[in-house]
Amino acid sequence: MEAQSGSFERRVLGRTGLEVGRLGIASSYGVPGDALERAFERGVNYLFWGSRRTASFGEGLKRLRPQRDRFVLVIESYTRVAGLLAWSLQRALRALSYDHADILLLGMWNKPVKPKILDAARELKRRGLVRFLAVSTHQRTLVPDIAAAGDFDIVHFRYNAAHPGAEKDIFPHLPALNRPGLVSFTATSWGQLLGKPTLQGFFMGAHPIPKDERVPTAADCYRYVLSRPEVDVCMTGPANAEQMDDALEAWRRGPMTEEDLAWMRRVGRAVAGK
Repeated sequence: MEAQSGSFERRVLGRTGLEVGRLGIASSYGVPGDALERAFERGVNYLFWGSRRTASFGEGLKRLRPQRDRFVLVIESYTRVAGLLAWSLQRALRALSYDHADILLLGMWNKPVKPKILDAARELKRRGLVRFLAVSTHQRTLVPDIAAAGDFDIVHFRYNAAHPGAEKDIFPHLPALNRPGLVSFTATSWGQLLGKPTLQGFFMGAHPIPKDERVPTAADCYRYVLSRPEVDVCMTGPANAEQMDDALEAWRRGPMTEEDLAWMRRVGRAVAGK
C-alpha cells in the first residue's frame, strides 16, 4: 500500500491488534468494486460488507482475495434470532467465497445484546468463522459499559458535527488500557451536513445551513471526525468513484485546524437546531 502524504496515520484497532487505515468503506451505498480496489491500494483496509451487499462491491472483494491478510473484512448481521446468526454469516461468506471474516458486527443494538445472541456469536468465533466481535449502537451512553464489559472487541457508534454527544458520553469514559476499537458512522449526518435534504433529515427535524457559512464537503466531515484521536476508523459510504476520491482527499489532508473545527461545530449546531 502507498504511504500516505497526510497526517492521519494508520493505527492499531483497540485490543484487536489489527492495523487499520483511518477510513473504512461500507458496501451499502453503491461504490463500485474498482473504486474499492483503488482505495485499498491507497491504504483503506477496513472493508464493511454490510446490510446492503452490492454485486460490484462483492466482486471487488473477490478480486482482493489474494491479498486477504492485508485487509479487515467486516460482516454485519441484524438478526435477533440466535439460531439464524450462523446462517446469516455463512451466507455472506459463501457469496464472497471466503472462509472467515475478521469481524462479525452485531448491528444496531440500542440495549444490551441478548445473551443467546452473544453466545451464538462466541460460538462462531470458537469455530474460526470470525476472529473478533463488534456491536453497533445509536445509544451513546451504552458504549462505556460495552467497553468495560469486554464482550466486544470493537464498537461502532454515531459521531458527527451535528451529533457530537460522544465527546461527553463516550470519549472521557473509555478505559485507559485494553479498550475496544472505536469506529464511527454517519460522519455527514446522512447528508444533512452537506446541505442536502434527506428523508432522515426530514424526520429528525434537520435545519438548513446558514447562508453566511461555507457548506462542508464529505471530506470536511470525515476530517472533523478523524481529528478526534479516540476514533480509530471513520466509516464512509460513497455512492460512486468520485465520492470515494473525496473520502481519500480527507485522508490526504489530515486533521483540521482549530479554526476549521470551530467552523464545523457552528455548522453542526445550526443543522441540529441549537
